[in-house]
Amino acid sequence: MSTVPYRLYRPQKRRSFVVFSSPHSGCYYPAEMLERSVLDPITLRSSEDAYVDVLFENTPKYGATFLSAVYPRAWLDLNRHSDELDPAVIEGVSIRQTNARILSGLGVIPRVVANGRSIYSGKITRAQADMRIAQIWRPYHLMLETLLHETKTLFGQSLLIDCHSMPREALRNIKTATGRTPQIVIGDREGTSASADLVRDVEAAFRAEGFEVLRNIPFAGAYVCKQYGHPARNQHCIQVEIDRSLYMNEKTLERSADFEDVKSALGRAAQTIAAFDVGRVPLAAE
Repeated sequence: MSTVPYRLYRPQKRRSFVVFSSPHSGCYYPAEMLERSVLDPITLRSSEDAYVDVLFENTPKYGATFLSAVYPRAWLDLNRHSDELDPAVIEGVSIRQTNARILSGLGVIPRVVANGRSIYSGKITRAQADMRIAQIWRPYHLMLETLLHETKTLFGQSLLIDCHSMPREALRNIKTATGRTPQIVIGDREGTSASADLVRDVEAAFRAEGFEVLRNIPFAGAYVCKQYGHPARNQHCIQVEIDRSLYMNEKTLERSADFEDVKSALGRAAQTIAAFDVGRVPLAAE
């Protein structure tokens, strides 16, 4: 098993109060998982935010920091609390700890990938689950907390852009105000994880590049936004979901012919966001 839980890309000079992260783009599948899984390799990767780390890899050039996962979401979900343990896939876990995410198989140690397909035929031990959390979840979140603290110390506040991708299927029957299918979904947990001004400006950055943008439907933000988005503490978090079909074949996971064009457009939006004037958002009294 690799011992590196994340990849950290720092700018030569930090000029931005924005931190970008990609917790679901990891694609290092441990041999143990490949041997135990009942799924073929492509199906196993179906819940992975494939290439999101590549799409945003240039953000350090804009003076911002970028943190990305190494291990895949199917191995451990960094966008869940560490205590969201699923008794249906982990031995010795009390059923009293369940919630809607766990019941659907999407706890911190997922039971299923996309479309509810089971990863394993049996359970893993509690010790195995604890090891994944200790070696991957805790170091990743400790680094994220450190980056946000550093940023807030330097600039007085921080903005975390939590980058994800979404399957085209999730957007069926969902339309923007223009009547088109959204290509970018901005999540701020219904107005609670970031200031309204920042959310508006992030939306505008993507719209300026020609993307159809919608807010909070069908994804409003999960653990990362809840944990790190506290506008009253001058700490903001916005989730960004990108339609995978824009840049890849969702069945084969191959990059599409439009990959570089989409990457360039996303890069320009990210550059605009990284260049936000920290003074545009009034500091809250702490």
